[in-house]
Amino acid sequence: MVRSLERQRGLGWFGMVFVFGTIAFFAIIAVKVGPIYMNHMTVMKIVGGVAKNADYADAPPQEIRSTLERRWDIDYVKYIDDKDIKIKRGKSGRMLSYDYAAEVNLFYNVFVVVKFKDDFAMKPGSGDIDS
Repeated sequence: MVRSLERQRGLGWFGMVFVFGTIAFFAIIAVKVGPIYMNHMTVMKIVGGVAKNADYADAPPQEIRSTLERRWDIDYVKYIDDKDIKIKRGKSGRMLSYDYAAEVNLFYNVFVVVKFKDDFAMKPGSGDIDS
């Protein structure tokens, strides 16, 4: 019994390869997918900022889209285009909405696709009752 316990001291070669392989796999995923989420946080900040700005409450859709595109160019935003932005009318007023997918090559012919969708209520303009 003592002899069998001496042989079982820790991780073997195959176990170590499996553990390090698993860690490397998840590290690759984090390195590849992380920038997509960082990009999405910038998109949320920009679209939310435009939605909160009362100057755009009654602006035509093309003006809102061109403003968003200019801000995306400044902040190097990728994966989203002005056609992904929808301006809707709801019960509480106008809404800025986006729905887009970001795709990144993980390795060889394996891709990761992440979809993002969100709605932002636009702040009423100065001529509105709820200002």
